[in-house]
Amino acid sequence: MGHTFLFFSAQYLPTAGGVERYTYNLAKRLLQQGNRVIVATSALPGLPAWETDPEGIEIYRFPSWRFLHGRLPLLKPTGEFHRLAKKLWSQKIDFCVINTYFYPLSMYAASRAGKRKIPRILINHGSAWLMTGSKPLVLAGKLYEHIAARLCHHFCSDFYGVSSAAVQWLSNFSISGKGIITNAIDPEEVSRSVSPGTDWRQRLGLSSDDRILAFVGRMIPEKGVESMLSAMPRIREVHPNAWLLMAGDGPLFEKHQSRPPEGVFLLGGQAYGDVLALLQQADLFCLPSRSEGFACTVLEAAAMGCPIITTATGGSPQLLLDNRYGILLKDMAPDTVAEACIQALSDPAWQDSAARLAGQQLRAHYTWDVALSQLSQAFHLE
Repeated sequence: MGHTFLFFSAQYLPTAGGVERYTYNLAKRLLQQGNRVIVATSALPGLPAWETDPEGIEIYRFPSWRFLHGRLPLLKPTGEFHRLAKKLWSQKIDFCVINTYFYPLSMYAASRAGKRKIPRILINHGSAWLMTGSKPLVLAGKLYEHIAARLCHHFCSDFYGVSSAAVQWLSNFSISGKGIITNAIDPEEVSRSVSPGTDWRQRLGLSSDDRILAFVGRMIPEKGVESMLSAMPRIREVHPNAWLLMAGDGPLFEKHQSRPPEGVFLLGGQAYGDVLALLQQADLFCLPSRSEGFACTVLEAAAMGCPIITTATGGSPQLLLDNRYGILLKDMAPDTVAEACIQALSDPAWQDSAARLAGQQLRAHYTWDVALSQLSQAFHLE
């Protein structure tokens, strides 16, 4: 007979971020093994407070204020919240998985699961401080993260990370991570999800001789969006047929969409199959991010056979073992990004070889079978 797993993820589908897809993919595969799976998350406009999705995942959406443009949902203790909480906790829960320490929902989950003595783990998805900007803002953000991490740790002693960097990051809070429950993808499933009729060159009027640099991710400063935009003029001095296609929503999309820089197409949010088609058709994938746990888009680029340029953050160094596998940027400065893109575009043989080696590394170590085995070990199920 299967077990009941309860996942806490402050954001969840249809929000299409890395933590959301990580939660969904683990949940889906646990269901396939005969388990019952519940996901507790934050409310979204137009979606019910409780439902069972077509695959059988039960979803509880707690009332929340959408602080920081929705990036940090704050629990709203209304009557509906308490009714939903009573319904959730009245059930027999065998195991609890909490994603990321800094969400109020995570602190709530650790406390309630701890008081009920439900076996629980917390999985960290980051490897840098949450807040950027002015010094007071950064200091306030660090203080908040320290408080959040310590509160979670008070009720949940078993912390893991989606990469070795995510595990190491926990030491900033004097927390010793127990191991990795890796981010992952199913390469065959990803390949089947590509939109077959999407031809980005044809859609944008580009020729077969034009070179495509792809960026996929939320359009926020942490992802290196401004670095990519600033690097393009220098890249096009050497490769005038290079075009940057950026897929993703966010404040920087809104800032630049009316007047994108020369050589840049801002595509906004795209369907998942169309994003995969972009990675499949691009000559390079570039993500000069300041912080990642283990970026889903890096794994998807490897699955799609797209050579990768990214910063040495999160799990990327585990996938790109050296420059034969991809280019790990020393920083996210525009000149650094430009030099790497120019070098890669000038070497088609390297592109082919790097894409092949990264794909092999992906299939050997970063699939959901590996992640599920690690999760089972964390709960002493195997």
